[in-house]
Amino acid sequence: MPADATALALITLLAAFVNGALGYGFSSITLPVALLFYTNRLLNPAMVLVEVAVNGCTLFVSRRSIPQVWRRTSPILVGLLPGILVGSYILFTASPERLKFATFAVLLPLILIQAGGIRRPIRAEGIVGFPFGAGVGLLYSVTTISGPPLAVLLNNQGYVKDEFRAALGLIRLTESVMTAVSYYFLGLYTAKSLDIAGLIIPSIVIGIPLGSQAIRKLEPETFRRVCMSFDAWIVGWGLSKLTRQLHLAGDRASYAVFLAVILIDAWLLYAFFSRRKRAVDALPDGSLAGTAGSR
Repeated sequence: MPADATALALITLLAAFVNGALGYGFSSITLPVALLFYTNRLLNPAMVLVEVAVNGCTLFVSRRSIPQVWRRTSPILVGLLPGILVGSYILFTASPERLKFATFAVLLPLILIQAGGIRRPIRAEGIVGFPFGAGVGLLYSVTTISGPPLAVLLNNQGYVKDEFRAALGLIRLTESVMTAVSYYFLGLYTAKSLDIAGLIIPSIVIGIPLGSQAIRKLEPETFRRVCMSFDAWIVGWGLSKLTRQLHLAGDRASYAVFLAVILIDAWLLYAFFSRRKRAVDALPDGSLAGTAGSR
């Protein structure tokens, strides 16, 4: 296999494992690495086709919780459509390298916000839902990534584990189907995109069931935090590389971007594990099982 195909197969296997464990994370882990080898316009159609199946499986597993979440998520679902239409057009017309740069620039703060565990419940959930959905639709149709902002919102709003997965699956299945249809009418599907989708499918079949089994033996919040750290480093490195390629800054300044990401993430990791240690020490049996952190 060519080096780019081998790298794509390996990273999608890891991403599918994470998605099986957490219910999201496939695109946010795959895309930063895959964009080092492919353009958004070539990669996105393949990712969207695969994600229709992935998100459908996620929703099917959590189908019992759909009645509890569909009313709360309906404003977001309605807002997805205008955002997806605008984002698909941007993908169709934008410069590939600048689109990559914009993708990384948007992803990095979202990943760091999630890594920092920032949670501020929104009282006017119904009013915020539509513009939030439009923003998520725009982001997803341009990058195929929506997990980080959705995870931040759903965690903020106090969804418990099963409701979280059902709401996430419902929103992501809707956005992936809408985006797949939009890409079709814009003529974005090519033979190369379908070949890329074929490379990804075996990783999905293997990785998702393994992740679903493994999360039963792992502490979910710690696992999620490690995944976010991996994401932040990859996005930071990609942003640094594109800064040089687009001549937006010199070599030293571009490397400084990557160094800053490493230092910020290291500080967030230290703060996270310090909080976890204090929480464990405060419990009689030294376990986090049953606490809010295991949601």
